[in-house]
Amino acid sequence: MPRFTVAGQHFAGQLASGALIIACLALFPLVASSYQLSTLIISMVFLLPALGLNLILGYAGMLSLAQMGFFGVGGYTSALLAMHFGTPFWLNFSAACLVPALLAIPLAIPALRLRHTSFVMCTIAFVFILESVSKNWVGLTRGDMGLSSVPRPRIGLWSGGFIVHTTVQYYYLGLLLCVLAVAALVTIVRSPAGRYMIAIREDEVLAASIGGRTWHYRLAAFVLSAAFAGAGGSYYVHYVTVISPSVFDPTYTNTVLVVVLGGGVGTIMGPILGGVVFIALSEVLRIAPELRMVVYGLILTTSVFLFPKGIVEPLTAVLRGAIPSRARGSHGR
Repeated sequence: MPRFTVAGQHFAGQLASGALIIACLALFPLVASSYQLSTLIISMVFLLPALGLNLILGYAGMLSLAQMGFFGVGGYTSALLAMHFGTPFWLNFSAACLVPALLAIPLAIPALRLRHTSFVMCTIAFVFILESVSKNWVGLTRGDMGLSSVPRPRIGLWSGGFIVHTTVQYYYLGLLLCVLAVAALVTIVRSPAGRYMIAIREDEVLAASIGGRTWHYRLAAFVLSAAFAGAGGSYYVHYVTVISPSVFDPTYTNTVLVVVLGGGVGTIMGPILGGVVFIALSEVLRIAPELRMVVYGLILTTSVFLFPKGIVEPLTAVLRGAIPSRARGSHGR
């Protein structure tokens, strides 16, 4: 019973912290410039696929580099629906989550039977295939010219409704999507399936020995991670209003990896903090374009040596240090 009480108090504290963060972010447009809001919007674009990568890597223990492939599929799906059928954003967004999730199944069936390096190489090859399809299926994707003039998000049941077009409106739309995505990830991780994924990450043989079908749980993690990536693609394409095969460029995959690994893999706050810090850092360094990537690389290298488990670890230590020892002792009892 005491253990349950402590866990409940800890979760309640996390909820309170999350509510405070959301409240601060909701009020941020009152004091932020348009440029600052745009930077945060880009952070939220990458946060959505990063949450999916965090699920499959941090909780299921598999490194998949197919995230930005599913991101691109979600973006193309959302763009094509909006351009050809004039569908509202909620429908485009739902389809952008569903189509990559369905596409992940035939990829996962052979890929999940591979291990370690072979699995990673399989996911990389999948992105190359998607890039080739996007370049050569000219009748659908317009090839290297890409799709332009993608409609702005329309919030409505079917016809009519509210059109999102200002930076502040895009910011609040992204904030809503990210809050829902984080809530979904927390729900998955705290569920029995999520706990079993963690068991698979720690020792798959031991997890299988207790009677669970490890392959099914790994498949679920892979499919759900694809849905998170597709969600990011939908938000992205309706924000920039264009999409081309360049969306499958390895640079985007590297960015998502930096967000997850630099923030703190296997934690909820890690990708959130990593997205804000590393995307903002990349934007700040634009003041020196000729040295931008050199400085950015040096900072990343330094952070890996100083914080091998991500920057969320020292932040958590500081916050724990701010709690009086007496309070920690009372919770421990």
